[in-house]
Amino acid sequence: MVNIRRGLIILPLLFIYGSTHDLMFPIPFHHSGKPIVEFKGGAFHGISSLVVGDGGSAAISHNDDSASHVGKDDNGGSESSSQIAVVEAQTTFKGSWELFVENAGVSAMHMVLLPKINQALMFDATVWKISKLKLPGPPCRKIEGTNKEDCWCHSILMDVETGKIRPLRIEHDTWCSSGALDVNGRLISTGGYNNGSDTVRILDIAPNSEWIEYPGALGNGRWYATQVTLADGRFMVFGGRGFPTYEFVPPQGQKNTRNQVHAFKFLVETHDPAENNLYPFVYLSTDGNLFIFANNRSILLNPNNHQIVHEFPVLPNGARNYPASGSSCLLPIILNPNDNRKLIPAEVLVCGGTPHDAFDKAELQRPKVFLPGNTDCARMDITKRNGKWKITNMPSARVMGDAVVLPTGDVLLINGAKSGSAGWDDARDPNLNPILYKLKGDGIGSKFTVLNPSKIPRMYHSSFAVLPDSKILIAGSNANPGYMDNVLFPTEVRVEKFSPHYLDPNLAQFKQVIVVEQSDNQVKFGQKFTVQIREGGAIEQATLQVTIYSPPFTTHGISMNQRLIQLGIEEFNNGKIVLQAPMNGNIAPPGYYMLFVNYNGVPCRRSMWIQILP
Repeated sequence: MVNIRRGLIILPLLFIYGSTHDLMFPIPFHHSGKPIVEFKGGAFHGISSLVVGDGGSAAISHNDDSASHVGKDDNGGSESSSQIAVVEAQTTFKGSWELFVENAGVSAMHMVLLPKINQALMFDATVWKISKLKLPGPPCRKIEGTNKEDCWCHSILMDVETGKIRPLRIEHDTWCSSGALDVNGRLISTGGYNNGSDTVRILDIAPNSEWIEYPGALGNGRWYATQVTLADGRFMVFGGRGFPTYEFVPPQGQKNTRNQVHAFKFLVETHDPAENNLYPFVYLSTDGNLFIFANNRSILLNPNNHQIVHEFPVLPNGARNYPASGSSCLLPIILNPNDNRKLIPAEVLVCGGTPHDAFDKAELQRPKVFLPGNTDCARMDITKRNGKWKITNMPSARVMGDAVVLPTGDVLLINGAKSGSAGWDDARDPNLNPILYKLKGDGIGSKFTVLNPSKIPRMYHSSFAVLPDSKILIAGSNANPGYMDNVLFPTEVRVEKFSPHYLDPNLAQFKQVIVVEQSDNQVKFGQKFTVQIREGGAIEQATLQVTIYSPPFTTHGISMNQRLIQLGIEEFNNGKIVLQAPMNGNIAPPGYYMLFVNYNGVPCRRSMWIQILP
C-alpha cells in the first residue's frame, strides 16, 4: 500500500508525458483509509484533480481550467481569473453540523473573529433591554431617557475552541451597526441606533479589553451603513437610514464636523419606496477605486477625489440590498509568482435578493404576502470598464443569506429564507441547506452543490465567521423586536459549527500542519517571506495553494471587508514555502489575515495569523 502523497511525486512526469495518453489513477480506499494506487492509460490535458468518492474511491481526473489561462470575452477583454489553479481533492461529502454552544446569551446580530486571540465577538442591540445573559455585576447600563437600569448583556466574546463566554458592557446602541478590523486587529465599530448612531467604538485584542466608546464622533447618524477599509488602512462609512452620504471614520478620540460629510447622489437615486439600498455592498477594488452596489445599480468611486469614474450595467430581476437583502462577496484575488502586473483582476458575486416590493408586501399588506426570493447569482469583473454581469441560477431562492469565501477560494451560501424580506416576521421558508459555489474562470461553468441542512433556521439577523480550523461558525437569527420564544421563529442563541466538503474524514490525510515558530508572521508589501509546513518532502508545488483571508464584520447578510487572496508560490522545498506578499494595499489592505496552506484543495489543520504592515 502506498500513501497518496508519495504517489503524487509522479505528477510532474504526467505533465511531460501526458500530452498523448489518458492517465487515470483509480484509488480504492480500504476501511483503514489507505489507498492502493493503480495505473490506466489515457489522455492528459491540464491540471489534474484528485476525485474522491463518498467513502469509496479516489482518482486523478482532468480539469482544463487554470488561473493563468487567458481568453477573450465578447468585448475583447481578458477573461477573469477568479479560479483556483491547484490539484484538488473533490468529494461527495455534503458537510456536517455540530451544536457548539447551547446558549450564547446573546443573539449574534453582528459577529467578527478577532485576530490572534481567536475570540468571536458577538453583539446585538441595547434597544431590547434584555437578553439571555445577565451582566456579572455592576455597573449596569442607564437606559437612555429614563432612570431605569439595564443589567443584561448585549455583547460577548466567545472562545471558538472551548465556547467559553466573556460578557462585555456596552452603552451606546449597536443595533444595525457597521465595523472593520484595523491594522492592529482592533474592531472599529461605527453607527447604530439612537444614541449609538453617531458613535465610534473600539474593542482591542489585548487581554481583558473592554469597549471604548466615542459618541458624537461621526458627522451623520449611521444606521444600516457599510464600513470599508482603504488601501492605507483608513475607513470610510457609507449610507445609513436617512443619510445618503459618506465620511471617513475619524482617528480615535476625534470628531467629524458636518463639513467632513460628503453628499452621495448615488444613494439618493437608488432609494425606492422600500429603500432597498441600505447596507450597500462596498469593496476596495485592486485599482484603488471603491465598487459600490446599491439596490440594482453599481459604480466605481474614486475615494481620493470623490468622483464616480464608472457605472456598470444594471443587474436585473429585483433588488439586492436591505431590506431585499441578497448576499455578496469579493471573489478570490489570484496572484502569480513574482507578480508585477499593473492591474490585478477582481470580481464580485451578488446572489439572491427579492422583488423590489417584497418588503412592502410582507410588512404592510394584511394578510402578509411572502414573495419568492431570487435564485440568481451574478458575477462581474469590476476592473473592466466594459464589464457585464454573468448570471447563473442557484438550486433554490435565498434572501437574507450570507456569502462565505472559504479558505480554498470557493463560496458557501448559507443562512436565510426562500421567500419574503428582511424585517420583523417578514420571511418564510427557511433555507436550511448551504450551497457550495465552485468557481470557474468564465463564471458560466461554475457549479452549485447542495450540502447537508442544518436543523436550526437562520433567518433575519444571522451571522457567520470562518474559523482557523476552516469550519464555519454560524449564529444569530432574530426576526422579532426583542427576545421572544413563543413565536414562529424564536430568538436564536444557539451557536453551530459547519464542516464543509473539504473536511470529509477520508481527506484528513491531506491536512498539512504549519510550523508557526518557523514561519514569518509579519510582512511588508511586496516582501518575500516563508511558511514552513511539517510534512513537505513528498508534496509537489502543483498540489499546494496558499491563501490569506481577512475576517469580515458580518451582519444582515453583508460581510464587510471579507477578502481572500491566493498568493503566488515562488519556491517550495522540503516543506519550506517561499511566497511574495501582495504588492500594495489595493490588493490587500494592511492588517491581520488568516493564512491557510491547502494541499489537494484541503485546508491545513489550523491557519496562522499573519500581519501585513503598512
